[in-house]
Amino acid sequence: MNIFKQFYKSIYSPRDIALFRFQGIGKTILYVFFLTFISILPSIIYFSTALIEGIDAAKTIIKDEAPSFSIKNGKLTAKTDVPVTIDKDNFTIIIDPTGAISGDDVADEGNAFALLKDGFALSSGGNVETYPYSMMNDIHISNSDLLNFVDTIGGMKGIIIPVVSLFIYIFSSAASFIEISVLAFIGLALKGNRKLNYRQLWRMAAYSETLPTLFFTIMTAIQTVVPNSFLINWFVVIIVLYLAIKEVPKPKSSN
Repeated sequence: MNIFKQFYKSIYSPRDIALFRFQGIGKTILYVFFLTFISILPSIIYFSTALIEGIDAAKTIIKDEAPSFSIKNGKLTAKTDVPVTIDKDNFTIIIDPTGAISGDDVADEGNAFALLKDGFALSSGGNVETYPYSMMNDIHISNSDLLNFVDTIGGMKGIIIPVVSLFIYIFSSAASFIEISVLAFIGLALKGNRKLNYRQLWRMAAYSETLPTLFFTIMTAIQTVVPNSFLINWFVVIIVLYLAIKEVPKPKSSN
């Protein structure tokens, strides 16, 4: 059975997930990488779009619309007493020397870049990354310096996007393997008297991840935040694994 058919079967069939316990470990590992790739596609697309749109918008805004500002000694100062929010081509630029806006507020803007009081933040697809100015080793930055920096980033986007995408893929793959390994240990507690070892449960756990992974990938693609997503993910994947274990025949009792 090819990997795409396995993906389709794993969405709805605990019986097939139970049968996958007999396949080679290499094929299961390949499936985990495949599932991880699917899960990060929306994030990579949103990041790439946000970077490209953000660079073009940032250059226009810094030149024509942003107030004069300076980043020095890890703090932002600007010629404004209130946060400045500028919308440009589905991208938002925020300059806030007051400390009134947080990283979560930036995430609410969708695709956005923010210069906050103590650090800068980049939001794409509802996910936000924040970085303190202190990591720049007390470098003094002004409007013109930032414009030059944005031009440099624009020239390197063909390198930045693949590198960041690879980093996201590696990190997500590692997280997937850890989650599957923990889930397989949970499977040991759920198997009862069925003849299942850890290696078989690991294979079944990998395919049990399919349904919640597909669900959260779709939610990310349509930019919908799911409350308590961590708990929902674990609840669903444990239920799927439990149903798959139930499909494994119990050993016949000897009379």
